[in-house]
Amino acid sequence: MYQRLIEHMTTAVLLLDDQLRLQWMNPAAEALLALSLARVSGQALLELIDTDNEVGERLTRALRESHPFTQREARLTLATGDSLTVDYTASPISGQELLLEVEPRDRLLRISREEALQSRQETIKVLTRGLAHEVKNPLGGIRGAAQLLERDLKDPAQTEFTRIIIEEADRLRDLVDSMLGPNRLARHSTLNIHRVLERVAALLAAEYPGIHIVRDYDPSLPELHGDEAQLIQAVLNVMRNAAQAMTEGATQQPELVLRTRARRQFTLGAKRHRLVCKIAIIDNGPGIASGFEETLFYPMVSGRAEGSGLGLSIAQSILHQHQGLVEYESRPGHTEFRLLIPLETPHD
Repeated sequence: MYQRLIEHMTTAVLLLDDQLRLQWMNPAAEALLALSLARVSGQALLELIDTDNEVGERLTRALRESHPFTQREARLTLATGDSLTVDYTASPISGQELLLEVEPRDRLLRISREEALQSRQETIKVLTRGLAHEVKNPLGGIRGAAQLLERDLKDPAQTEFTRIIIEEADRLRDLVDSMLGPNRLARHSTLNIHRVLERVAALLAAEYPGIHIVRDYDPSLPELHGDEAQLIQAVLNVMRNAAQAMTEGATQQPELVLRTRARRQFTLGAKRHRLVCKIAIIDNGPGIASGFEETLFYPMVSGRAEGSGLGLSIAQSILHQHQGLVEYESRPGHTEFRLLIPLETPHD
């Protein structure tokens, strides 16, 4: 009966001998490690997963001292090449047996990160709206005063100065409007996300002909409900950022991969969705400069000398209107931005 209970647990449970060889594991452990008990029974655990030497030393010490211990957020690399972040607890049963309980943390860490992203986006929106209000009010007064002054001036040389004031006030107003993101409500309709990607790919190919674009689409993806024009803008902002990073970083053989996949029972922030569309935009550029990880989606923050710092902020704002978000991971030679959009219609 106890074995049946353990087999139905969602926590991965493994039984090791005094040489850290695998004696038994429950189905949750098989699913977590992507291994079958029938195939790997009797093999050393450290031959089945790639990890640091400290894990083996800790497990051996726990057996020798008959003292349980827990390790938080350990990194494991599976035989499939996938990496996991896990919490694990080692409990000696006897001098020859060690019980190992493994709890994956990646999903919880990702949910926590996404909630932080969404919370940060809400904060940015509130601050930006407040800033826009404080800036646009005096700008309107400056522009109006310049127009009145222009009417009373007879000398064309002097009216040139008032024209500069009016044009600069308009430029600042447009900049503030850009910080606020899309200036109209989203007009949702049924659309094909691959048509959006192909439209952006064509625009980017014309602008950056030296970049090789690779398509890796999932043709089984259903249509989604969204604003096509806004999604084109969001994807274009992310792809253009990648192209500019590769160009400015003098990347040899620059390549941009467009990949679509469906994710089932996927959690975005605190909400679980039956089906989510994942759009991955992957480049082989130099990666995101250190120090920008926490502020990457802030308006007016850019790692490029010529950058406005609005592209990613606007993309995140558009995805937020679609109940989705933009997340990323980056290292030199591989930067991946993921646009995640729920596939449910408003009536689902």
